[in-house]
Amino acid sequence: MNKKVQLQDLGNKDYKDTWDYQEALFKEIVDIKIKNRQSNSQLPTPNFLLYVEHPHVYTLGKSGDITNLLLSEKQLEAKGATFYKINRGGDITYHGPGQIVGYPILDLENFFTDIHKYLRLLEEAIILTLAEYGLQATRSEGETGVWFDVGTPFARKICAMGVRASRWVTMHGFALNVNADLGYFDNIIPCGIKGKAVTSMHVELNRNVDEQEVKNKILKHFQNLFEAEIV
Repeated sequence: MNKKVQLQDLGNKDYKDTWDYQEALFKEIVDIKIKNRQSNSQLPTPNFLLYVEHPHVYTLGKSGDITNLLLSEKQLEAKGATFYKINRGGDITYHGPGQIVGYPILDLENFFTDIHKYLRLLEEAIILTLAEYGLQATRSEGETGVWFDVGTPFARKICAMGVRASRWVTMHGFALNVNADLGYFDNIIPCGIKGKAVTSMHVELNRNVDEQEVKNKILKHFQNLFEAEIV
């Protein structure tokens, strides 16, 4: 079992280019697993964690409803945003500047074979990170991601999650609003959930937040929760 996770910070990168890169890493892992089964060998499979910030983009999961995008093609263009229908779970979400996006591309057979546990640990890494800033976040029953004030009229989401897994290999991941322009969320029904707001660390703390510092804190908790070695 290889618990080393290769960290790559891609900086600001186009969504489609990043998606293609994820697919290439995903295929690299799956191909090794297939070869191992065919030849009864034990070649180690690599694991990756990609950090990235995307230009304005809306993505719709495979089970999502296109009517949750409230913009026409021309309106998207006017806002300098793009749109992709993709192969993760979940509905529609937004990515853009000021948001930390993390894509763990892991062979879960190196860690544990439990998708539910995987999602809960990703949520926990974000919850623990926010706690370091004095922010008390939690989960919302039946709604993947990280929230504040669940069960009240003030419920609001700060981190969206959507993953794909095949042969126990994961891709896609989480998007944490740090200093993001929340106005872009007004153009969608986020995650297909009506009547609940979206927030950011900037809004909750009433100040700009050092995004590199947040990345480092997420990484620390990710490493501890997954008992991984970041390289």
